Amino acid sequence: MTASLPEAMQAMEIAQPGGPEVLRPITVPVPVPGHGQIVIRVAWAGVNRPDALQRAGLYNPPANASALPGLECAGHVAAVGPGVTRWRPGDAVCALLPGGGYAQYALTRADHALPVPEGLTLREAACLPETCFTVWTNVVQRGSLKGGERFLVHGGTSGIGTTAIQIARALGARVFATAGSDEKCETCLSLGAEVAINYKDEDFAARMRAADGADLILDMVGGSYLPRNIKALADDGRLVQIAFLTGSKVELNFAEVMTRRLTITGSTLRPQSDLAKARLATELETHVWPMIARGALRPVMDSDFTLQDAPQAHRRIESPGHIGKIVMRVDHDD
Repeated sequence: MTASLPEAMQAMEIAQPGGPEVLRPITVPVPVPGHGQIVIRVAWAGVNRPDALQRAGLYNPPANASALPGLECAGHVAAVGPGVTRWRPGDAVCALLPGGGYAQYALTRADHALPVPEGLTLREAACLPETCFTVWTNVVQRGSLKGGERFLVHGGTSGIGTTAIQIARALGARVFATAGSDEKCETCLSLGAEVAINYKDEDFAARMRAADGADLILDMVGGSYLPRNIKALADDGRLVQIAFLTGSKVELNFAEVMTRRLTITGSTLRPQSDLAKARLATELETHVWPMIARGALRPVMDSDFTLQDAPQAHRRIESPGHIGKIVMRVDHDD
């Protein structure tokens, strides 16, 4: 069941907690797939904010995961473990990873991989898993977004934001987005947002109240946005929190939550069980992959780097200027 794999591979490790400069090249053994697992020859690896948090020492990987950063990739199956029936060596896949994407080979569960959608390159496919898994579980499963509802996403030009705008629009929702410049607001509108709010010039809570409030808000900012989100919600509205870029602690008056019947929830993806992620993969293939096939969803690409340029990729994702996804090219044969 296991194809011939090299013994060693090139990867980028986190030498110690710190800034982008602590990412350094290293030679490590190639992983061997166990039961229900596959090894992917990585063509492209996605770069995400959790990678930067892990690098800074603020987001430890699960105990059974690779210590190497990297939560998503696209490439070709290199080897399959016992019990794997769907995939064969050579299949083109993109996959959610428990870690280890910043390497020439990555190990993941077979049911956390998905076929590369028809018409997409491996570079584009590497942008899909982390954002699509996150948006679907939080916007659709936890947030229960329905067609016709008013949906507000903060950080509309982030990888999560660009994906959320397109998926929400494909579901028939009215989409509102915040962004930090007029150029970014134009990007949100081009992706299907009905309204794009430059948060530097306008109060998003007041704008949403003028539109009768948001039925659902997806927020990764936190901090001072939390009470403002409460003001921006319609009665019976839902707030889904997925990150805290400006802090997780704030004073909040829960009387308004009670009297207006608001729901506050949230989640993180990486600590969820293997079974939960496998079920998410099935839902994505059933509901989201057809959106890609009909052109309703397309990855928004910011820039790409080589694996050796991982420090520069991290500087880019931590800069305020990027729009969409950042990827790293790993296998130059693809």
